[in-house]
Amino acid sequence: MPPLEQLLEASSTHLLTRAGLLEGVVLALALVSGWLLARWVHGRFEGETRWKIGVGGFSRVAFPLASFVIVWVAMHALDRYQPVPLLAFAAVLILAFTVVRFLVYVLRTVLPQGAALVLSERASVSIIWLGVVLYLLGVLPEIRDALDELRFPIGKQHVSLLQAMQAVVAVAVTLTVSLWISHLVEGRLLDHERMDLSLRVVLAKFTRAVALFVGILVALPIVGIDITALSVFGGALGVGLGLGMQKIASNYVSGFIILLDRSIRIGDLVTADGRYGVVKGIFARYTVVRSLDGTEAIIPNDVLINNTVTNHSYSDRLSVMKLAVTVGYGTDLAAACAILVAAAKAQARVLPEPPPNAVVTALGDNGIDLELGAWVADADQGVSQLRSDMFRAILKGLQDRGIEIPFPKRDVRLETVEVGK
Repeated sequence: MPPLEQLLEASSTHLLTRAGLLEGVVLALALVSGWLLARWVHGRFEGETRWKIGVGGFSRVAFPLASFVIVWVAMHALDRYQPVPLLAFAAVLILAFTVVRFLVYVLRTVLPQGAALVLSERASVSIIWLGVVLYLLGVLPEIRDALDELRFPIGKQHVSLLQAMQAVVAVAVTLTVSLWISHLVEGRLLDHERMDLSLRVVLAKFTRAVALFVGILVALPIVGIDITALSVFGGALGVGLGLGMQKIASNYVSGFIILLDRSIRIGDLVTADGRYGVVKGIFARYTVVRSLDGTEAIIPNDVLINNTVTNHSYSDRLSVMKLAVTVGYGTDLAAACAILVAAAKAQARVLPEPPPNAVVTALGDNGIDLELGAWVADADQGVSQLRSDMFRAILKGLQDRGIEIPFPKRDVRLETVEVGK
């Protein structure tokens, strides 16, 4: 007899008896106990990322899960002495609610925000509650038999609609769980601050790849596909993909090489492919370099492997900033160099060690070329404003000392030519 019919039949004879009241009391205690346990879990583990199951914490599932466990234990304990239609009916609803809440938060972890997430949530919740309603009404076995009778040919075999639906559900659930587990492991790895960031990233990517691979290997036998039969097909497919996707495969392999050899790390200041900026992210196929003006360049990983990359912060984050200044030939060079060094030392971002230094670089056509070198530790924050402040200080210092900044001079000679001679 279907659970809903059992409950309706017992509503007039059983629920008003002592046994029915006992069921009601047990159900109420189970719900209250589950709510209290959820409150305790929320207060005990609030803020701990290791208990995150999605966008919410473990306390989101604690209430229905604890209530179901208590109801299930009480139902099997009382079943020896009396009928338990109310507890059986409530157990089905609480279990469905637990699965729905758990599935929603897992989907919000696996899928990005957008229309696909909303559609997946609504479809999953609708299918679960539809199955619960059909089960309570007792028509689920009949629908299952009807779907099993609808068969269509696939090659030399005939597959029923029920088998196809079970295969789709099995693959979706297996891959979703695999991605969810990989997401949890990735989060723990990326939060491990004692480990190098590049190593954390490569381990996280490797974990996701392994989880997907294992998920596929688990899903295929569930739907009745022999893995050994795919060996020949997989070899041919691998050769075809290798020939047609060499560039993409090269980018993926290069990405793992960059992460493993740590030649380029997240946060490094680099000049790559003609672009100067900070490495904001290293992904499987490309690397993002953010210029100091805010623009972001997406550079394929094989470009970084096959071309020269200037890493300004490879061994340390110190970098020298050079400013060129020209003074007249009659200038006191010692005084001019002192003005340049003083202008650099006056800036808070310029490091005292190594100290700023000014040198003569050339005797030009218009004057003596000087170069000021100053070391900074935060060049990734931009140096345009710092260069401007230093040039203004240099100009003021030279003007105060009466030192001339020459400009190009040209002698123009006019010759008179008498026509006819």
